[in-house]
Amino acid sequence: MKFNLRLNMIIDGNEFSYKIFDTLKCVSKTWSQREAAKRLGISHSVLNRRIKESEEKFGFRLIETTGAGSGLTENGLKILKRYEKYMKRLEDRKKPVICGGHISTGLMEVLAEEYSLDATIYHTDDQSALELARKDMVDILTLDDPVRAFMYDLDFTPVAYDYLVLVSKNNVPVNSVEDLNGKNFLEIPDSSQRLAWNTMDNIKINYEIVKLVNSPYSALKAVQENSDLYTFLNHSFAEGSSILKNDTQHLITLVLCNNENSVLKEFVDFITSDGQKIIEEQGFIRI
Repeated sequence: MKFNLRLNMIIDGNEFSYKIFDTLKCVSKTWSQREAAKRLGISHSVLNRRIKESEEKFGFRLIETTGAGSGLTENGLKILKRYEKYMKRLEDRKKPVICGGHISTGLMEVLAEEYSLDATIYHTDDQSALELARKDMVDILTLDDPVRAFMYDLDFTPVAYDYLVLVSKNNVPVNSVEDLNGKNFLEIPDSSQRLAWNTMDNIKINYEIVKLVNSPYSALKAVQENSDLYTFLNHSFAEGSSILKNDTQHLITLVLCNNENSVLKEFVDFITSDGQKIIEEQGFIRI
């Protein structure tokens, strides 16, 4: 089946048919209302009435006469751009989009290259990736922390295991968790670091989070530049002390959002079978 997308919009309480947006687009290309009417298959009077009725609803002009003919006003162009922005979201993506946490999407890059999958991969945090997936802008959602997969009851596929290591400048040896009392830590919100914080809270370690960053790359750089800062990062990403390994081991997961794409289904099958060797080579623990 072939679907022909048409989108009506409600703006300031008034509903506008896709026809007025098609009209604006055609006028912007032809610089002529008569030529636009001809291409749209309607009479000039119908096109003119369509424009005037919409302008009355908006309360401002959409089209103006210029030296080159008819063109969009600033407001008309602004409205058309917004409409096209929404239409773009509805169009079928030519390349599959993979989006998720920094750790899981880093792994997906390696796996996609090995599988020869041409995909667009966005690195962000789990929560932001979930929001994009809810808007149907993602074909494969990947999660660094499985907690959200359970929270939202997602039909996820386990990809690998990972755990957190304690990272500091020069990775000074730590003999016990109690040695972390009084230390200053750096946090990456919406990450699997919650496992380390929960563990230390449960055994009443007196620590303080003094800085927030948005990626493991920024976290690693910050602790390497400051001997008074500590953080927890994924073992697959950085070297460090495995002092909380047993308490922080967790799943890396994916959610196949586009179940109609057979290529993506085969890619997921590859990840859970032959791809496990590659996953292990990248420092993860295979499923």
